[in-house]
Amino acid sequence: MENRFGTTSDMIVQEVENNGITQLIAIDSKGLYLTTQDRVDRMLADANRYGVSRQKVNQTLENLGLDPLQLFNSYKHLIKTDTGQTKTKALNPIKASKRRA
Repeated sequence: MENRFGTTSDMIVQEVENNGITQLIAIDSKGLYLTTQDRVDRMLADANRYGVSRQKVNQTLENLGLDPLQLFNSYKHLIKTDTGQTKTKALNPIKASKRRA
């Protein structure tokens, strides 16, 4: 089962130390974000993915001596495309019942 709102291990780019806390840089279609190990590979939404401004994340990465744009371009192949659910044509039950004959 796909987890569209959480963080999976294949989204992790690298590990960084930020103010004495070990954080993981992860990537999705919106850019880079910082998360923690306890949020990875759980079937729950990752608040670090949706609750933080990506500009703040980029600023934090720059403060850590990393180039967010270069990092994103290096790892954008890890981004999964969101296929969503397969849409099928709705079947009208009245017309379908007439086809039985």
